[in-house]
Amino acid sequence: MAAIIYALPFLLKGLLITLWVSAIVVALSLCIGIILGVGLIYGPWPVKLFVRFFSDCIRGIPILVLIFIVYYGFPALGIHIVAFWAGVVALTLFKSAQVIEYVRGAVLSIPRGQMEAGMSIGLTFVQRLRYVIFPQATRRFLPPWINGVTDAVKGSALISLLGIVDLMQSINEVIGRTYEAMPLYLLGAFIYFAINYSLSSLSRRMERRYSYIRD
Repeated sequence: MAAIIYALPFLLKGLLITLWVSAIVVALSLCIGIILGVGLIYGPWPVKLFVRFFSDCIRGIPILVLIFIVYYGFPALGIHIVAFWAGVVALTLFKSAQVIEYVRGAVLSIPRGQMEAGMSIGLTFVQRLRYVIFPQATRRFLPPWINGVTDAVKGSALISLLGIVDLMQSINEVIGRTYEAMPLYLLGAFIYFAINYSLSSLSRRMERRYSYIRD
């Protein structure tokens, strides 16, 4: 118990870093994934080919390997990047590839007649996406995306291997001082569980709420 009380201030600082990294990754991957997802569906064939290649390659690489590629590979190309942003870039690339597939599945689930109907009333392509396709696709996009946010939180633990003092690294540092491994790992597991369980519960509520498309 004493070890846990001693560890709490350090774990709180590490938790803030974990949440900050997760928030950046989720926000960036959402923007990038939506843009590339739309390009995959509606773009010209060179864009579709590039996005498909990017998505398949990135999703086929383990996150840890991707982190090391960015951290050690970029300097070899003359691009020097600090450990924090190397972790963020790697996680963002991985999550963006997943968001592309969420977007593709959600948009393609909307009947083609919806796009044709928008065209028949004179809407531009952007207007059709904004007023016809996206409002319907969002209902099918949100549940898997929220569930995927938990992967970003869990994946953020890997940045500790770059020396970033996140929640996981904070636990390891306190263990090195107190030699009380099991209580601290259990506390860390509980913190991760509390965050991800909340997100998973939100995802389930979204799935129940948007399990059908309202007319």
